[in-house]
Amino acid sequence: MGISRSDETLLHVPLVAETLAAGAARDRLTYRTLRTLADLDPAVDEVVGFSRYRIEGRPDSGDATIVSIDTGGIAGGFPTRTDANPHLRGTKNRVANEGEVLAARGRSDGRTIVLVPEMKDGLATGLTLLHVRFADHLGVAAARGVLQGYRNRYAGLRDAVTETEPTFRDDRLAEIPVVDLLTDPVLALADRWRAD
Repeated sequence: MGISRSDETLLHVPLVAETLAAGAARDRLTYRTLRTLADLDPAVDEVVGFSRYRIEGRPDSGDATIVSIDTGGIAGGFPTRTDANPHLRGTKNRVANEGEVLAARGRSDGRTIVLVPEMKDGLATGLTLLHVRFADHLGVAAARGVLQGYRNRYAGLRDAVTETEPTFRDDRLAEIPVVDLLTDPVLALADRWRAD
């Protein structure tokens, strides 16, 4: 399979390069995945570890399983739920079924991650989970760019805010921690724009 010039440029973006270095095959990363990782890149200060998983079965069947195949960095010391219960479920199931990159914060441990689907013929065959340290805050333009490229959160947030407020103030983006901008539910974020 050939690689376009725009794809080649994306491969040099640090977050994309970290995904490939973790072992994800280039031909399993869709253009949309590469583009999303590139758009998320300004929000990530550092990748501190990774976990890679193979998905066995169709993710949309309800019977798929997930197996840990490699870890690195800080992830080498973490136990994984999939060792005890290999059923594909939770956030990993969501990413496998949607086929889209997801930034998340662990509900039980607070660790911050970026989940990257590895796709073949429209089905997720694996996941690369990057353990990341997000920037504390971003400037307005950078935060807007990240949110525009990541799951269209900027438009969703703006619409949620203007449902109850007369305007959407972009300057507030610089005041909110990046991890919250990326992982909090949009309606909860919108409450931060409510007039006092």
